[in-house]
Amino acid sequence: MIISQSFHFDKIAMIFERFSPSKNLFSLLNQQVRSFARDPFPNKLTHYLHRAKLIDSIRLALRSNSPNSLNPLLQTRLLDSFVVANAFRSAPSADSAISFFENLKQVPNFAHSQNTIFAFATVLAKFKRKVELKALIGDAKDGKFNNVKASFMNLLFWYSTAGDLQKVLETWEEYRNEENRLSTEAHNIVMGLYAKKDMNFEAVEAFRGMIDQGVIPNSRTYTILIEHLVRLGKLDAAMEVFTVLPSMRIKRTLKQFLILVEGFVGGERFDVVKSLLKEMREDGKLPGRAMRIYLERMKEAGFAGETDEFLVEMLPDGRIKSVGSCEDSSDEDEDEDGDDDVNEGVDVHTVKLKPWLDPKALANALKQWSPEVVTILEDAKFVWTSRLVCKVLRNFTSPETAWNFFCWVASQPGFSHDIYTVQRMMTLLARHGNVELVDKLINKVRREQMILPFSTIRLLVEFYGISKNADAALKVFRNDRTLCGHISRFNLMLLYSSLLRALTKCRRNTDALDILDEMILNGICPDIQTFSGLIYHFALQGDIKTVQQLFSMIRQSGMEPDAYMFKLLIQAYCKCQRAALAYRVFVDMRNSNLMPDAATKDLLVKSLWQEGRRKEAVIVEERYEETDGVLPLALRGHVWTVSSEDLTRVYSIYSNSVIAPA
Repeated sequence: MIISQSFHFDKIAMIFERFSPSKNLFSLLNQQVRSFARDPFPNKLTHYLHRAKLIDSIRLALRSNSPNSLNPLLQTRLLDSFVVANAFRSAPSADSAISFFENLKQVPNFAHSQNTIFAFATVLAKFKRKVELKALIGDAKDGKFNNVKASFMNLLFWYSTAGDLQKVLETWEEYRNEENRLSTEAHNIVMGLYAKKDMNFEAVEAFRGMIDQGVIPNSRTYTILIEHLVRLGKLDAAMEVFTVLPSMRIKRTLKQFLILVEGFVGGERFDVVKSLLKEMREDGKLPGRAMRIYLERMKEAGFAGETDEFLVEMLPDGRIKSVGSCEDSSDEDEDEDGDDDVNEGVDVHTVKLKPWLDPKALANALKQWSPEVVTILEDAKFVWTSRLVCKVLRNFTSPETAWNFFCWVASQPGFSHDIYTVQRMMTLLARHGNVELVDKLINKVRREQMILPFSTIRLLVEFYGISKNADAALKVFRNDRTLCGHISRFNLMLLYSSLLRALTKCRRNTDALDILDEMILNGICPDIQTFSGLIYHFALQGDIKTVQQLFSMIRQSGMEPDAYMFKLLIQAYCKCQRAALAYRVFVDMRNSNLMPDAATKDLLVKSLWQEGRRKEAVIVEERYEETDGVLPLALRGHVWTVSSEDLTRVYSIYSNSVIAPA
């Protein structure tokens, strides 16, 4: 068989030799295959650095007066979709991006990818080039870019960025017909565009529709609300929404802090800004440079003590050199630090351009940590700052590589770890269950008398729950929470709640109930979300006695179970084949003048039928008919995090502030 195969291949080779213009065709093909199979770079970091140099050269060329400066850069074998996509993102104008796109048509063997088309379309949308954007989307739909597809979310994003409300709404309707339930981000896009266009009633209705459909708002949702309120001059309402976020376990973002600081500095309400800066420290936020101008105004108003610490962190780092100069720049948001490479042969003038750097790509290039990679990294002469180190650490997927990098960077000239880099490393290690290294960093914090942000202590407890390290979570709660200084009663309630959730994830039921008793004895009352999470956990395990005890605790605390808690209990009992108990919960719910949503009612009826309880199933359907066949599409809330009361409160604040009374 082997001989016949060999003869077969020899025969094919003879045929090729007879008809080929070159007698050495096979030899040439073999050489080419070997050439393309070999990686031209010894490691990913070297590849990253060469790509970075090429991207910087293209960025300068896109800003150059010389029309031919771009062409030589497109002939290199380094040109790939990664380089092109990042070059598009750095384009200073729509015209430069269009010119770049046209030049790429002349590059042999280059094919656009999903990333390059997305980046180009985003630039066109950003500069409101609706005609060119429409043409590009049409080409993508017609298959002119091979397998590149434009998803509904892509279209919503591009049209909203371009400010094209009509196209956004058309896409929204088409999307709704295709999907049973739209994503949070889809709702955010529509609501955000209404808010930007000052279509206040429509923005409020979009938010109401979102929560009525059971879609849980995220941090970006509340950023839209806060920004809208501040733009309308409703500063107190914006601050009220912002204050509710910790209760809903929503992460407060740096952008939210920036919007509020800008608004209150503009209104010269510096006492509120002082409070915001204090909360930034508690949340462990490293302020962005965009906040600098507002803090300088505050300092001029006589608040130097409150602002100096942050202002020092925002000063430009003189060690970071520019890659060159150019006439125009739209890279104000590119505050990344990196290595420098001055491009020769490009027409340069006045505006400095920082080196291109992508922390995610850099972290990916450092995956294969080795002495060779370390040498190359040192030779690259990166300027390491707390901000850059935090961004790189955030993008590591391996705790081992992250730790190697963390230890290595500590010895680099001009850099020393601070509380921001230490907390970033700690939370990454805790998520992966590396208790020993977290303890080592905690000892460093204690030894150097650093103050940990309260948010870091909570994250450690929560991540130990995810990595199933209940004892480590208890140790942080018992021994290490003092590292963040004084903890308010509200924050202590949040910390207890995080610990209870971690213990239930680890199936440490006895410990969870002991902690709950301790919490109440210390005068810290759990919120309704915490009770909901505990009730759902014990109901799933069929622990009826504990569920009943928890219900008694709720009423003793002066609270009443809400509709969402009843829903969770019905779902849990149905999942563990206890439909009779679920029916009893339904009866209690109706006696409280509450009704489940449609999906929960259907689940209950189905479970009752499956367990042979037809009479009860008929009663549930009859009660449903008493409501004229109308049930809410979804109930507001989410287990452990968001209560119906908080969502209703935020909606009330937003609607009452945005929609002026008639």
